[in-house]
Amino acid sequence: MTPARLRPLQFGGAVAVLAATMLAALLVGAADLPVTGVVKALLDRVPFVDADSGLSTVERNVLFELRLPRVLLGAMVGGLLAIAGAGYQGVFRNPLADPYLLGAAAGAGVGATLVIVVVPGDPAFAIPLAAFVGAISGVFLAYALGSTAGRGNGPGAATLVLAGVAVSNFLAAVQTFLQQANAEELQRIFSWILGGLGLADWPTLAMIAPYALVSTVVLLLHGRLLDVLSVGEEEANSLGVSAARVRLIVLIAASLATACAVAVSGLIGFVGIVVPHAVRRLAGGSYRVVLPLSLLLGAAFLELADLVARTVVAPGELPLGVVTAFVGAPFFVVILRATRRQVDT
Repeated sequence: MTPARLRPLQFGGAVAVLAATMLAALLVGAADLPVTGVVKALLDRVPFVDADSGLSTVERNVLFELRLPRVLLGAMVGGLLAIAGAGYQGVFRNPLADPYLLGAAAGAGVGATLVIVVVPGDPAFAIPLAAFVGAISGVFLAYALGSTAGRGNGPGAATLVLAGVAVSNFLAAVQTFLQQANAEELQRIFSWILGGLGLADWPTLAMIAPYALVSTVVLLLHGRLLDVLSVGEEEANSLGVSAARVRLIVLIAASLATACAVAVSGLIGFVGIVVPHAVRRLAGGSYRVVLPLSLLLGAAFLELADLVARTVVAPGELPLGVVTAFVGAPFFVVILRATRRQVDT
């Protein structure tokens, strides 16, 4: 049987969807911008292209200092969460696995909470870095705990899940203690936990871009190996593929992607479950297809969610995690029912 490959039509369609959502996010907001002016202003930033956008100074500032960093960050966060979710689902062979499975969310929550309650004044500059370190630390603790029960080839999938649950609960307890001991900071803590792209700026993008690039490339390069791993660990080993090594590399890359996303956006749920599952329904189950399409459509999904978050109650703004939960929770039930039917049959 010929291995599944990403078709040009699939790739082109996903790119078109992402481009359309990004353009819509650039145009719509408290200050509407003209379509032709935005397109010309963007083209004017391309080397050797000279285009007069006709935008005023205020409109250019809105576009390049407010909208564009937020749109790029939203695309990056959505793509990272979706591709990380697909990677976790491939490793654990479970469509319900999500990017926060091994303690990344709980670790990021502790890191961000610590900064908010310890650093005086407005510590917005330090929250992403603390959340990033916390997310990586949470995953490291889960893997270290799972390794204690390993048998020479690293921890198994079930052991890792149990270790992730244990670490997540412990870190959640630490965060709850910090919140109760610093009740005056609860609003700021919950504002970060519910997720959003309010921290979007060019320095933030530059901070996480290298890590996001590395993790994404590693995950994309492991699509074929995840396809082999999907037939079972023993079968994969018989084909010369080290299941333990593939699992470790994919988990590190997916956890790094998750940490990047959580560090700059807070906790945004369901993206890593909804998007990969939808891609499988549309394009099949090969990870050579699921991973790149999840990256592109996850970015588009979060762009749409952020557009809803900042327009539906304008001039106010809904937490981004609330919007994704409205879509993701019913979808999660659909996945759960479908998975249960597969098990029953």
